[in-house]
Amino acid sequence: MKPKPTGMGCGVFDNTLSERIGGVLEILYPDVQSLPLVLASPHSGCDYTWKFLESAQLGPLAIRRSEDAFVDRLFALGPKRGVPLIRALFPRAFLDVNREAYELDPEMFEDPLPPFVNAISPRAAIGLGTIPRIVGHNQPIYAGKLRFAEAQERIEDLYYPYHARLESLLRDTKRRFGACLLLDCHSMPTSPGEDSTDPFGPDVVLGDGFGATCDAEIADTAERVLSELGFVVARNRPYAGGFTTRHYGRPSQGTHALQIEIARRLYMNEETLTPLPCLPEMARKMAVLIDALGKLALPLAQLSGRSAEAAD
Repeated sequence: MKPKPTGMGCGVFDNTLSERIGGVLEILYPDVQSLPLVLASPHSGCDYTWKFLESAQLGPLAIRRSEDAFVDRLFALGPKRGVPLIRALFPRAFLDVNREAYELDPEMFEDPLPPFVNAISPRAAIGLGTIPRIVGHNQPIYAGKLRFAEAQERIEDLYYPYHARLESLLRDTKRRFGACLLLDCHSMPTSPGEDSTDPFGPDVVLGDGFGATCDAEIADTAERVLSELGFVVARNRPYAGGFTTRHYGRPSQGTHALQIEIARRLYMNEETLTPLPCLPEMARKMAVLIDALGKLALPLAQLSGRSAEAAD
């Protein structure tokens, strides 16, 4: 993909220890990985191609409504804390890696889909499949239909390389420490809370699949630390964890996964999609969370290592 130089506000990271696949992903490494934690920012990418923007019926600002803009910057202190950070460079509106590889809406395509495609996915049915049909408040991205070959090309060029590198980071971390924790980092638009007196909803939502994707102490610690930092925290509602959290979170096998959703109103203008002056302070608060989860994961990793030795 040839990126369109739109100046849309992607974060720039000054880190000499990095691996970059142009238009696909960047991994920012610590000098030495000292904690069994991996950070992922799958939806903060903003490398929009000319071809994609020309095929869309929405303007640049409207099409960015699905971005988790600046989330990579919220967790950019991770490498300085001894933790690697992987971030997708392509936009979520182009391809969503937090889905199965082939969750596709048949109504989006002019030709029949192969049998291996998950064409009955509830997410794809509402326009939020691997190749999204809508952004924002149900705004269609495309004026016409796509061909399946185009979706397949995106999946082969973007989806599989991203997950291959993420899986490699988790595997290497688990090999080094005995276990690992994935923190999958997202943001959420402002929406009313469950309580009718709450116009904004929670500041942060933690998703662990209702206890299925990580040790309970991990989610409990994250909630406690964030609450002490002044955030209103919810668990699993309305976000219990997407594909990535459920796919990689295998606590019994020593791989834990926790999803975090941060309210965009806390660090950015949701209308202009520009960062607020408080973003650096938000990043420092996320660094406190990184430290707490990483240090908690160390004894969990040692426990997993002893369990594996006993099993041998």
